[in-house]
Amino acid sequence: MTKKKCIHDLYKMKENGEKACWIVVYDSVFASYAEEAGVDMILCGDSMGMIVYGWPGTVPVTMDMSIAHCQGVRRGAPNTYLIGDMPFGSYHKSCEDAVANAIRFYKEADVDAIKLEGGVAVADKIRAIVNAGMVVFGHIGLTPQSSASMGGFKAQGRTTDSARAVIEDAVAVYKAGVRTLLLEGVPEEVCAYIHKMLPIPVYGIGAGADCDGQVLLSADLLGMYRNFTPKFAKKFADIGDIATQGMIDYVKEVKDGVFPAPEHKYKLSGGAAEFEKLFDEMSPLFE
Repeated sequence: MTKKKCIHDLYKMKENGEKACWIVVYDSVFASYAEEAGVDMILCGDSMGMIVYGWPGTVPVTMDMSIAHCQGVRRGAPNTYLIGDMPFGSYHKSCEDAVANAIRFYKEADVDAIKLEGGVAVADKIRAIVNAGMVVFGHIGLTPQSSASMGGFKAQGRTTDSARAVIEDAVAVYKAGVRTLLLEGVPEEVCAYIHKMLPIPVYGIGAGADCDGQVLLSADLLGMYRNFTPKFAKKFADIGDIATQGMIDYVKEVKDGVFPAPEHKYKLSGGAAEFEKLFDEMSPLFE
């Protein structure tokens, strides 16, 4: 059995130059696959709003949904470090509200850390949660929860002014106490600079290779989500095509009378004559 990592292991990996690999999943089945594959961490992300529920973004995801999905992931991967994504609105109102929701996440979902999107604007919330004794992962750059204000799912930090803002966010959340930082959708030079300057593990998704590890959505790397594929995602398998073809074959066999075949059927344990008698006895009930 693989021993579950702790936050100190992530720091040791950084010190040793060992890349961390984490994956985003939302259910027990795919969580079990991820654990068997040997990923270092699992993020149960609010991208479930798009992947699982079909919404155009992540904003409608609620605390109840996030916790329920995290519980499923934990059952599927009991020995893997689990990060819960704090959904939009769960940490924006006040520090007290942010701490209360973070505590609920820890107590009900059995997560090892929580992740918040945003930089300077949420630094006070991060500090409050950290002071309450919880591990916080930061997330800056392209932050899906605030994509509307960014004009959509667009890379950040591509101009000097935008890069400055990303760096200021990185400094703000680091000083607020995040234990790790995720950079999404930023130029590799910006990620490399932040990685060089910060002593904490810095991870990337669409931020180049000069960092302490990578994360991808299982739906992207396995070819399951067809509505949108980010530039930074690589398809390592094509479950979408396999699943579609499997369903096409299933429909055809049902309509052609091929399925179920004899090997898919149960047989009577008693004699046929005995059951014929039973059927005759029961027939009047259908009149």
